[in-house]
Amino acid sequence: MIGDDIDRRHRFAQDCARQAGAIARRYFRSDEALSSFEKGRHDPVTQADLEIDRFLIDQLAGAFPADGILTEETGGSPARHLWVIDPIDGTLNFARGIAHFAVSIAFCVDGRTESGVVYDPIADEIFSARRGQGAFCNGSPISVRTTRGPSDAVVDAGYSLRHPTAYYLGLIGRLLANDYAFVQNGSAAMGLAQVACGRIDGFCELSLKSWDVLAGLLLVEESGGWASDFPRGPGLLQDHKVLACTRAIRQSLQDLLQAEQAWPA
Repeated sequence: MIGDDIDRRHRFAQDCARQAGAIARRYFRSDEALSSFEKGRHDPVTQADLEIDRFLIDQLAGAFPADGILTEETGGSPARHLWVIDPIDGTLNFARGIAHFAVSIAFCVDGRTESGVVYDPIADEIFSARRGQGAFCNGSPISVRTTRGPSDAVVDAGYSLRHPTAYYLGLIGRLLANDYAFVQNGSAAMGLAQVACGRIDGFCELSLKSWDVLAGLLLVEESGGWASDFPRGPGLLQDHKVLACTRAIRQSLQDLLQAEQAWPA
């Protein structure tokens, strides 16, 4: 696949994300948004998730029928040319009327993310990155913050119900003991976008899926930050630990994450 093919998909993904965001805005804080079912504890699915999921699949399959598609709500399987989608990342926030959620679309070639788009429909901010070409918010270049060190840093420490609470409490304890401030905002895609544009300094979570983070990890890389690798192939379907941050605090945060021996590698 040549660069022009990826560029065309990158532009198309941004158009699709904006249209998907319009669907989310239509549902947001409506009775329909509050109507949901639970996939698991504190893991709702709303009508908006399902409608956006179907919309994106239809649009991408119609424009690029040979590409594979993997989404949170419908599933899929790894493919050489693969779209990885989260129709609403931060559904719990969305379902409760909290304006911190995003549409996330990544395009991968041979397991490597080449295009990433994260769209915040409420703020109308579209974060985009094309590998080797930088990262942008609404068309303007963005970069990670110049972090002086832990005492100058804010980290979004995502919480996962897939592992014992003690793991998360241990991480928070170590962050605070090492002079970090932390938040827990409930959307990995948005957290990574916030790192990329310099609003916070890092994001980490013990257990995330590819659709939560692939677009956001590329945003951080292309904005001058550091991001952990996400496994390719069958690994795209599994849970993995994620860290992305400014380079000044990379080693410190890696050490803190690795200090918990019970955490998977």
